[in-house]
Amino acid sequence: MSAAHQEHTDGRRSHFAREAPLSTLCADLADTAALGDEVRVDRLLRTVENTRAALPERLAAGALLGLVGDPRTPAVPVVLAVPGARTTIGLDPNDVPTVTRAWAHVGVRDDWIRKETPEHPVVLRDFALGAYPVTNHQYLAFLRETGYPHRPGTWQLGAYPWQSANHPVCGLTPQDVDAYLAWLRQVSGGRPFRLPTEAEWEHAAKGFEGREFPWGDTFRADAANTRESGVHTTTPVGIYPQGRAPFGHWDMGGNVEEFTADRYAPYPGAEPVTDDLSRTLGSYRVTRGGSFTRHGDLARTRRRHGAYPGPLYPIGFRVACDEVTDATPAAGHERKAADDGR
Repeated sequence: MSAAHQEHTDGRRSHFAREAPLSTLCADLADTAALGDEVRVDRLLRTVENTRAALPERLAAGALLGLVGDPRTPAVPVVLAVPGARTTIGLDPNDVPTVTRAWAHVGVRDDWIRKETPEHPVVLRDFALGAYPVTNHQYLAFLRETGYPHRPGTWQLGAYPWQSANHPVCGLTPQDVDAYLAWLRQVSGGRPFRLPTEAEWEHAAKGFEGREFPWGDTFRADAANTRESGVHTTTPVGIYPQGRAPFGHWDMGGNVEEFTADRYAPYPGAEPVTDDLSRTLGSYRVTRGGSFTRHGDLARTRRRHGAYPGPLYPIGFRVACDEVTDATPAAGHERKAADDGR
């Protein structure tokens, strides 16, 4: 091949490349100490998770934290301890009509809710769970250090969304998540990071009292980034303080759906439910928690869903770990000072 032809071929390959090289722009912004001093990171932290601040204030504070470097989301995700227990997972079959009626206005059907039945006991050991979903900036570190070839499907033209650094990463496949977790185990010195099981996720979301939603038994549009919130896009993690789960975790309802480690299978004593997910995907990993694109029924702690193809189902994840020695103890809402505005 002539040098001229080689140059032409390389030029076409570069010109028509689907994805550009990953930008370091956000890292440069985060390293700009003057900007960090100007916007007062400590003040932003007091605002972003403050129940007394209005949603626009919390959104603005979260956006600025994303630009200057959000200390809540270091390279190795912060995890909170979840006490193990003999507990109950799932839904009583007699409650299916009640749930369906409550959400009939958004088209919920009985067969979707039947996947949650029956209620059954499980025994869980102590574990740790990510305080927040993994963010775009945390996922960027994995991509840059490993050269992993697949970008999140929500990154337009594969470009890192620096303006959404501390939003949950989404548009991933289970294989992407598995690759990230393998890297995280390595860079964290061998800590056994993994995905939570369905039972672990549900237990962390509803607690010992068996909440219907992570924050309580009544849906609240101000407690989660679901369709009802009116935001209609991802938001910085942890800006819905009214929605914290029983052991202190953030965003377990809304923002983005989260992969679990388990593939869909009927609970003990139940028949498989055939729906659009199973017909389209066959075997699929269960997702939990709902998202900004869907209504509040998917934010229910017992709701079982999946990564249905299309833009209405942005899927992310949070990490779990069997090692709880480095986890923050689950002592209620540990950061109450933020809620008090102090």
